[in-house]
Amino acid sequence: MKRARTDLVIFDCDGVLIDSEIISARVLIAELARVGIVLDLDHVRRHFLGRSFPTVAEDIRRNFECPLPGDFEARYRTGLIAEFQRSLRLTEGLMPVLDRICVPACVATSSSPPRVAQALRIVGLADRFGADVFTASEVPRGKPAPDLFLHAASRMGVAPKRCLVIEDSVPGIAAALAAGMPVLRYTGGAHLKGEGLLASQSAVPGVVSFDSWAEFAQIRPDLMNGTIHDEWSCRGGAEPT
Repeated sequence: MKRARTDLVIFDCDGVLIDSEIISARVLIAELARVGIVLDLDHVRRHFLGRSFPTVAEDIRRNFECPLPGDFEARYRTGLIAEFQRSLRLTEGLMPVLDRICVPACVATSSSPPRVAQALRIVGLADRFGADVFTASEVPRGKPAPDLFLHAASRMGVAPKRCLVIEDSVPGIAAALAAGMPVLRYTGGAHLKGEGLLASQSAVPGVVSFDSWAEFAQIRPDLMNGTIHDEWSCRGGAEPT
């Protein structure tokens, strides 16, 4: 069976393009501890990964019955950006793949516009994606609803079935599937190392995972410059329909 043509790659940002989720989790855990809420990395990984900060904050208020201080979000974001400046990096091996992808690409993220803008600037990807960065603030519902991915596809002028989503989180994968988009799961981020990954993988049966960008190039060589010899094969490995 021929694979549907791919005309757009939609990257999640945190945990896919940038190895930020472990940093975000540690900053959040530290800030929560200051107000008497004790969580560990596994809890953050299982319940908050891939979700926007307002969704995470509401979950904390509801499940821990503890109102967060009015300045909590500001403190968290300030601490996070400071830590990003010190230690944020691209996910290992990403740039050679970005340099070879032969179809348009964009970013669709649950992060706030200021956070993703600063993060992409810190790692040198701001000019790479330009205005083709879409956030949950632009749609009524964040992941796992399909709204953000459908919005990104619409803005890029590509039908959902012609998109390929690269995600790391269960909510993000659910959002892509709900949008009718093929999805691959990147598991190479530091936040998915260890025992918690196996449990989280069980929630997304049938979704192909890869833990290195070199492996992605092997899974989808049709999207890589230098491995194809005609135009349509670089657009997904199937003849246009």
